Amino acid sequence: MPEQRYHHGDLRRTLLEAARSSIEDDGVEALSLRQLARDAGVSHAAPGRHFRDKQALLDALAEDGFHRLTAALDEVSEGEGEVTTTDEVRRRFDQLAAGYVAFALAQPTLLTLMFGLKHAPDARAELIEAGHSSMEVTLRVVDEAQRIGAIGPGDPQRIALTAFATFHGVATLASGGLLDGVPAGDLVATASEIFWRGLQPTSP
Repeated sequence: MPEQRYHHGDLRRTLLEAARSSIEDDGVEALSLRQLARDAGVSHAAPGRHFRDKQALLDALAEDGFHRLTAALDEVSEGEGEVTTTDEVRRRFDQLAAGYVAFALAQPTLLTLMFGLKHAPDARAELIEAGHSSMEVTLRVVDEAQRIGAIGPGDPQRIALTAFATFHGVATLASGGLLDGVPAGDLVATASEIFWRGLQPTSP
């Protein structure tokens, strides 16, 4: 039989997509560059042109995951034009929360990998930057809400981080089947309502 090919169109993208599916099905430990190469129909050495080893693949997978998360959050939280009403910014906040949890529930193993590698002592600068970009989407909504007076004053970075942590927690519990039968969407809506109510400007 002829030797397997080194080239497979966009091999890097093919490997990332296959790896993402693999870790959700079989876990991170079972991920194998050789198996991915075999499945892609290329030489076992071909992935080395893109990823020097399994850790490099995992780093790239996490970075790509953050870029995909940011794109997903951008899509659900962006409206047409500048925010001018409380209803509009609240709608964007709710959609942001629901979008984050939906992403997390669709690929819980990837999400764990993303944040684990981002906060590792030797995390790559590109990965850290990609992780920050998804937080920036939340920060933008908080800034818009404060600008029009829909929520009270406070450190927008801290508010955004707290919101992010809140919905990350909901997603983690939901993916682990720890919501005691409560639908994830219902809990997201309740958490969003409680969180938003706590941000309301206080009367003089």
